[in-house]
Amino acid sequence: MHTDNKILQDKLEKLKVSIKALGRVIVAYSGGVDSTLLLKVCADTLDAHNVVGFIGTSPTYPVEEVKEAKKIADYIGVKCIISHTNEMEDKRFIANNPNRCYYCKSHLFDCLWAVAKAEGYHHVLEGSNLDDLKDFRPGRRACEEKNVKSPLIEAGLTKDDIRELSRILSLPTHSKPSLACLASRIPYGTPITAQLLRRIELSEKAVQALGIKQVRVRCHNDMARIEVDEKDFIQILQHRKKVVDALKQYGFLYVTIDLQGYRTGSMNETMGYKGLLEE
Repeated sequence: MHTDNKILQDKLEKLKVSIKALGRVIVAYSGGVDSTLLLKVCADTLDAHNVVGFIGTSPTYPVEEVKEAKKIADYIGVKCIISHTNEMEDKRFIANNPNRCYYCKSHLFDCLWAVAKAEGYHHVLEGSNLDDLKDFRPGRRACEEKNVKSPLIEAGLTKDDIRELSRILSLPTHSKPSLACLASRIPYGTPITAQLLRRIELSEKAVQALGIKQVRVRCHNDMARIEVDEKDFIQILQHRKKVVDALKQYGFLYVTIDLQGYRTGSMNETMGYKGLLEE
């Protein structure tokens, strides 16, 4: 059952009040559910000319998502800056240790602040929500160090809240599957390469072509571990040969379905992230 409407409206008002005090803002924008709602509320609260969305492109971000994000920003009426980010040039990110996300976000926020200072934007915002605090998210440290604000967290908005508000505001992202950096499909310790990221991107696109929205293809050397919602298992099995042929074409020798189904942060299960957070 979704949060009571009064509570939800109170959270939205709290979000608007916090944003209203910021003046001119630049938003780390991916076209996903969270950052789209944040961009929309910023535009409605501050006026679109005081808001810009920053889309960072790199091999970690699917090409189709960049196009879709730009289309949604146009729908909202907000200007977007699309710029290449350089995390793939950082050996620490490429090494793919558990702090990978910290290095990636640090590069992203440096790019955002450079644009903000050059064009007179007062604050940098990003779209993490309250539920994100339950997972191992080293990128949160980058937010703190780089003075990047997370208004959705400050307003107490969960993922379900954000989807419901997006529906009320007629945003096309209200039912969009969750997004995540393509590097999140690679086990910690396996070096990240552009070729590997492209293999994952094409493999997920092949599975999505079956009409399956929420897909992760986790890469374990020569094995692809496919995560989809349990209701989509039958779809994979019915088109088993098509899926196997496609993923083998992209370089995998073995293709499996994870019987636990889709879940966020499954690569963190190998490191006991809850214990790390409590230390």
